[in-house]
Amino acid sequence: MNKKSRFYSNGIDYHEIIECIVSALDAKDPYTAGHSQRVSDLSLEVCKLLALDDQETEKIHIAAHLHDIGKVGIPDRVLNKEGKLTAEEWQYMKKHPQIGAEILSKSHHLNELKDMVLYHHERVDGSGYPRGLRGMEIPFGAKIIAICDSIDAMLSNRSYRKAHTFQHCYDEIKNNLGTMYDVEIGEVVLGHWEVVLFHYKTK
Repeated sequence: MNKKSRFYSNGIDYHEIIECIVSALDAKDPYTAGHSQRVSDLSLEVCKLLALDDQETEKIHIAAHLHDIGKVGIPDRVLNKEGKLTAEEWQYMKKHPQIGAEILSKSHHLNELKDMVLYHHERVDGSGYPRGLRGMEIPFGAKIIAICDSIDAMLSNRSYRKAHTFQHCYDEIKNNLGTMYDVEIGEVVLGHWEVVLFHYKTK
C-alpha cells in the first residue's frame, strides 16, 4: 500500500476497514455476496481505461466498494425477498443510497465519497433516483459505478432469474447509452468489452 494514499494514514489501512464493513452487508444479503467487490474491481478497470489520475481512481474504486452499504438499513424481509418487490417494498429499497451516504458522512476520510454512493442510481436522462439528476449534474464517479453495477447485476444469478448472457449485457448497455448510462463511459466500456469478458470469465 502506498503510504501517500488518502486512505492510509497513521498506520491505519482504511481499505481493510472497508472490507470489514462490506462483509457485514454480504452476511446480511447472501444473494449479492461478492457483488460490491466485483463492482469495485470493474470500476477500477474502467477508471484505467478512461486514464483517470491515481487519486480520482482510488476514490471511485473505494466508493464502488461501498456503493450498496446503505442496504444494511433495509429490512431483511425486503432485502432477502425471493421474487420481485412490490411497489411499497421498492420504495424501501430505493432508500439505500441515502442511507449509505449518511453512513459515509460520519467519517472524515469517507465523507468525500458520499455523493458517488448517493447518486449511483441516477440516470443521465433524469429518470433515476433519489434526486432525478441528469447529465453533468451526476458525479462522474457515480456514472462509472452505475454502469459497473448494472453489468454485475446482469451477469449474476438472482433469486428471481438466471444470469444474462454477455451478449445480452452488451446490447443493454449499448441500447441505453444517453438514457441510463453516460455515453463517454459506455462507449469506452463497449470498446474494451474483452475487459468485462475476462473479468467475469475468471471470477
